Amino acid sequence: MKVDGSCHCGAIRFEAEIDPDQVRVCHCTDCQQLSGTAFRVVAPCPEQQFHLLQGTPRIYVKTAESGGHRQQAFCADCGSALYATSDEPAGARSLGLRVGVLTQRAELVPKRQFWVKSALPWLPALPGVAVGDNG
Repeated sequence: MKVDGSCHCGAIRFEAEIDPDQVRVCHCTDCQQLSGTAFRVVAPCPEQQFHLLQGTPRIYVKTAESGGHRQQAFCADCGSALYATSDEPAGARSLGLRVGVLTQRAELVPKRQFWVKSALPWLPALPGVAVGDNG
């Protein structure tokens, strides 16, 4: 599915090709803190299928408890989170597009959820969204 998106202020615009059946919810504490809310909805995208049309994201590298690194791309002007990816050389990585910045977000219904053990206790169950391997 072809999608397009932008940051809140419009300084960064992009388009991408994604598989809508791979859209997922992440309840990990990093996603909670980085998004400023209870969870994050992500659409995986092969790096080769992502095309910047305008602007250049700023990158923050998050070090996980495991020692692994994740690049967090965002707009330096408005702060909108755009995607995350591994801190490996560019080319064959997968980007986790932030569904909230996609124009087609209403059509992208999550199919799976991960890190459910970190879900906030006041959050109701998400009907029809399966629990993934690291739930």
